[in-house]
Amino acid sequence: MVDVLISAGGSPASLTGAAELGFDQLLARLREVVSRLESGELSLEQSLAVYEEGVQLARRGQLLLATAEKRVEILVSASGGVEVAPFDESGPG
Repeated sequence: MVDVLISAGGSPASLTGAAELGFDQLLARLREVVSRLESGELSLEQSLAVYEEGVQLARRGQLLLATAEKRVEILVSASGGVEVAPFDESGPG
């Protein structure tokens, strides 16, 4: 696994920062990663390193979302036993 990535300026960036990012910052960084990959300006090695960073950011984001969901479920169940139902994007009716 690669421990060093190429940042937007072409300099190495550490992966340890992803664990310290909040969700909004993480999402912004993930968008930067996607933009860099879509630009087509990276070498193969740079693309692989940036892609790996993106995968790690996505996994961290999923973990943060899952944790938030569990916290909400705990709060809802502690506030009177309200039933937790999956979100329905189609809305009522």
